[in-house]
Amino acid sequence: MTNLPYNEKDISSIFNYSKQLVNKCLRDFAPDAEEHKGKGSLGQLVEELFFKYDLNSRQEADFAFVNAELKCTPLKESAKKELLIKERLVCSMINYTADWNKTFEESHFYQKCLIMLIMFYLHNSKVSKLDLQFLFAVLWKIPKKDLLIIRKDYDTIITKIRNGQAHTLSEGDTMYLGACRKGQKGDLLMPQHNNEMGAPRRAWSLKTAYMRIVLDEVKKNNQDGAYCNYELPQPSMETMFSVKELKNKSVDEILLGRFKKYCGKTYRQICNMLGIEPSNSKSKYFIISNTIAGKGNVSNVNKSEEFEKSGLTMKTIRVKKTGSIKEAMSFENIDYQEVFDCEEWTDSRLYELFTNRFLFVIFRETDNVLQLPSGKTEPEYKLEKVAFWTMPQEDLQVAQQYWNNIRQNVLDNHIAPQYFWSAKDDQNFHVRPKARVADDTTENPNGGMVKKYCYWFNQKYVKNIIENEL
Repeated sequence: MTNLPYNEKDISSIFNYSKQLVNKCLRDFAPDAEEHKGKGSLGQLVEELFFKYDLNSRQEADFAFVNAELKCTPLKESAKKELLIKERLVCSMINYTADWNKTFEESHFYQKCLIMLIMFYLHNSKVSKLDLQFLFAVLWKIPKKDLLIIRKDYDTIITKIRNGQAHTLSEGDTMYLGACRKGQKGDLLMPQHNNEMGAPRRAWSLKTAYMRIVLDEVKKNNQDGAYCNYELPQPSMETMFSVKELKNKSVDEILLGRFKKYCGKTYRQICNMLGIEPSNSKSKYFIISNTIAGKGNVSNVNKSEEFEKSGLTMKTIRVKKTGSIKEAMSFENIDYQEVFDCEEWTDSRLYELFTNRFLFVIFRETDNVLQLPSGKTEPEYKLEKVAFWTMPQEDLQVAQQYWNNIRQNVLDNHIAPQYFWSAKDDQNFHVRPKARVADDTTENPNGGMVKKYCYWFNQKYVKNIIENEL
């Protein structure tokens, strides 16, 4: 590569040159490019038409002299003109028969993606790739703390592959680094190590939740559409774990260890151990679970840096003496515009929610009566079990039907309870409002305002998870 418009041995020169593409499209730099070039991937076109280097199949990073990888990834625009992450960031394909015995340092991800030049562009299926608009140029170096978690994620995935369990991989297995499905339904299965059974094609990827945090940081700190995270301080999000902890243990080990001494203890006993007063709040069991998980340093673990980046969600469940679940499990309100705009189940917000990992903190009713500060009494629960859970593939197939029902009714402007799955339908999931916001309304993508409704797990489904899967 000669006469390049940048110094290929200087990462600052490469980054500064990349800024020229911000708020422009490839056609601005290659007006004579033939339309047939639009058939290649956008990344290949950026390499050839903008960065001017020849396409190749090298194993090393795209900018080999500075060990940085080029990634082009789409953003989508909400009805309120807010820029959102459209999908996970795919890094490289997984080869089950070749990667099973590679250490993290030997992996393609480690060798190519520790530093990435990420070119964010605005998704638009109606125009040629040559006319897509680039919005941000981001030089992203994976923070050391994130890398410790990603290393554990890699080990989790590789262990399954090594044991001949590649066909059981799920994005919910891990925190930041995922093994995402690639290809179409019905594609031929790939051979795997240590098992004659084939496995679906998968790729190393940084999860949508992780990329959402990257985008938030870029939005807050970019200068004229460019951002580098090398010298800037880390985001001011609350953090769950120290670097010292992560060097010695996985996230799972740390969290389960924090709960260990409280298992078998009642609500009052745990309050005494934590040195806090009992609460009148309906969410009192989440409050003490949050205090334990975050060691009293995090206002809401689900909003912490590590949970936000991984999509990990902590949920408390109360089991009655009869074995029934005290209440169904609620999630976030349905974003009707997102559902309206999203054409693929695997790109949907609900798919991301349901393929993420869960930390279930389970309390079981005792014979004790709990005296509340308000003077009221209620049954007291004890902490019985803490466990991680990921939705099985067969349940995700039901979830896809659930999403299809929601989306079709949103498209048909049938946003009302009689059209959605209800708890009485005895499916795993249903739609209804959260009690405290039953009268709240939001914008309808079809025009006007409609009531807010929420994604829910049925009580029976939650009970089945506790009894049969944890």
